[in-house]
Amino acid sequence: MTDVPPFADLLQTAIAEDLGPAGDVTTLATVDPAATGTARFVTRVAGVVAGLPVAAGVYEAVGAGRVRVVPHVEDGARIAAGDVLATVEGPLRDLLTGERTALNLLGQLSGVASLTRLWVDAVEGTGARIRDTRKTVPGLRALQKYAVRCGGGVNHRMSLSDAALVKDNHVVAAGGVVEAFRLVRAQYPGLPLEIEADTLEQACAVIDAGADLVLLDNMSLDDLRAAVAYASGRAELEASGGLRLADARAVAETGVHYLSVGALTHSAAVLDIGLDI
Repeated sequence: MTDVPPFADLLQTAIAEDLGPAGDVTTLATVDPAATGTARFVTRVAGVVAGLPVAAGVYEAVGAGRVRVVPHVEDGARIAAGDVLATVEGPLRDLLTGERTALNLLGQLSGVASLTRLWVDAVEGTGARIRDTRKTVPGLRALQKYAVRCGGGVNHRMSLSDAALVKDNHVVAAGGVVEAFRLVRAQYPGLPLEIEADTLEQACAVIDAGADLVLLDNMSLDDLRAAVAYASGRAELEASGGLRLADARAVAETGVHYLSVGALTHSAAVLDIGLDI
C-alpha cells in the first residue's frame, strides 16, 4: 500500500486534546496500574480500512513502548462486518486511554477509503479515475488523501503551490479564461496547470490555447462528450461539480479522464469500528 504520510505532530495534538490537564481520570481511578489486557479493533460494517499505522502510532505515543499492536490486515484491504483489524496488548490503562483517539482517526480515514472505493468500483472498466480535492478537514489533508489512495482513488494537488488551478474567480480577475491561462503559464512555465471551464465554448478555447488539463464544471453528459471529442487527446479532461455516485458511471463513460469528487473527504461517514477488550 502507498506510503503513510508523517503524522507525529497530529498525534501530539490529538492526544493532548483527549488527555487534558489531568489525563484519563476515569481510567486512573478505576483500573489497577498493574493490570494488563488484550483488545481487538473490530469493524462493525463492511468497508475499506485505512489508518492502522496511525492507530498504532497513538498507542506507541500513549504507551511509551509498553503496548504492542499487531495488524491482521493492511490498509487498503476490503473488510467485512466482524473482521478483526488488529490486536492491541499491554497495560489496561494504556489500552483505555488511547482508545478514542485511535478510533477517531481509524474510523475517519477508513470512512474516506470506503467511500472512495464505492466511486472507484462504480467506474471500473471505463478508464476514468476518481480524484479528490482540497475540501479536507484542516490538519488532516495528508492523511485523508492517503485514505483516498487506499480506496483506489488518485490525488489532486496537496497545496496551492503544487499546481495552478484557474477557477471562475481567477477568470474574472484576469479578464477571460484564455487570458488567465496565459498569465499563469507565463509566470510559472513548468508548473502543472489546470483550467476550469464553465461552458463547452470555454473548454474548446483553452484546449486550443494549449491547456494540458481542463476541468469541466457542472456540464451535461452531452457537453462532456462534445469536449472529449473536441480535445481528441490534446488535453486531459476532468468532470466536476455536483457529481453523484448514482451517475458516476454515466459520467465516466463520456470519456473524461477524471471525476473530481469533493465528497470523498468532506462528506465521508466515519466507518464504524470498535475496540473490544
